[in-house]
Amino acid sequence: MTDAPASSSRPALALLPYQRRWLLDRSRFKIGMFARQTGKTFTTTLEIVDDCFRAMAEGRRARWVILSRGERQAREAMEEGVRRHAAAYGVALEALDYPWEGTSHRALEAVMPGGSRITALPANPDTARGFSANVFLDEFAFHRDAAEIWKALFPVVSAGWKLRVTSTPNGKGNKFHELVTGDDPAWSRHRVDIHQAVADGLPRDVAQLRAGLNDPDAWAQEYELQWLDEASAWLPWALITDAEHADAGRPELYQGGPCFVGNDIARHRHLWVAWVWERVGDVLWTREVVELAGASFAEQDSALDRIMARYRVSRLAMDRTGMGEKPVEDAARRYGAARVEGVHLSGSRPLDIATAAKAAFERRALRIPEEAAAIRADLHALRKVTGPTGHPRIVTPEQGGTHADRAWAALLGIAAASDGGQEAAGVTVAPPVRRGWRAW
Repeated sequence: MTDAPASSSRPALALLPYQRRWLLDRSRFKIGMFARQTGKTFTTTLEIVDDCFRAMAEGRRARWVILSRGERQAREAMEEGVRRHAAAYGVALEALDYPWEGTSHRALEAVMPGGSRITALPANPDTARGFSANVFLDEFAFHRDAAEIWKALFPVVSAGWKLRVTSTPNGKGNKFHELVTGDDPAWSRHRVDIHQAVADGLPRDVAQLRAGLNDPDAWAQEYELQWLDEASAWLPWALITDAEHADAGRPELYQGGPCFVGNDIARHRHLWVAWVWERVGDVLWTREVVELAGASFAEQDSALDRIMARYRVSRLAMDRTGMGEKPVEDAARRYGAARVEGVHLSGSRPLDIATAAKAAFERRALRIPEEAAAIRADLHALRKVTGPTGHPRIVTPEQGGTHADRAWAALLGIAAASDGGQEAAGVTVAPPVRRGWRAW
């Protein structure tokens, strides 16, 4: 490891060579494609704090805005990046937390001595306009409405401000892919895959990481920075990313509304998965995803009993293909035949279910857990192919040994919601809990 440039008044921070190259690149427009967990946000927030420190020393003010994919990531950029670097520089910060004008979002802001300011916001077209500042787009390939954010943002930096863009890849066809693969000489481009990072001294066991992830496509994209072909993917990365939300997959946020459960059944080789959707207005929110590996039928029944007691389940759709016949019959006896549907995933039914789910993704009527690599990989694993008779069908090639079990549980739940179903009565549920912002 090497040290970042330091003067007598500035503390040294240990940086790896690729981080040092990124930090010392003073280009006005700079874009970096980095593997997961290689410190792209850490290094860019260091550049931001360093720029504000220089401005303070020179008697002027610097202005930076960080646009992150969500509120949680914006907070992490401020707490794990800006605050940590400011402490290393010996600079006291004034921390502010306030509503961002004209939006439903909150801004986190750090004010440095001398008046330099750093503001972190969740990225969307509304937060990307209305200010003049240097801008850092953090994990830009995963921003919802990235094209619209770009159109709203670029006029902001047109008056000489700097722009920093970092991300891991998220498939082709998005603005990040366009910027990285373009040939505009105005951009300085950096690329650091996991192998380069380790060669530069990042302490990671590559073989262990690859084995732990156990997904060739996810490894190729998120660690080796390969652009995966979207041609045959039923759900492109952009649709999956647009559905992700920090509040999805959190049972404590259940609001007591009608729920729909999809259950993909397995005993040994694949996962048993139950996916709980709650209908809130016109949107289906993921409330919980339960996964069991190698569980006995009794353990599976117990997990399903807990779900049916915890939520007001209107419809439970279960895969009755093959070994699913008995679990479906047992569930119908326990919960009532009107609430339980056994679905044969054969013939044209998988395509029908997948088509309805894709339409819901396209309408942005779904919310799924954020940064859940296994869920993302399963959803993206669905492929549309032409069968021997010339008819289209949906297939699920093996991905890390899971056979897209999570995806089919999700799709079965969406199908259950599309089919309607009577709301369950007499089920006691926990009161809704809503998350509030803490002073950062």
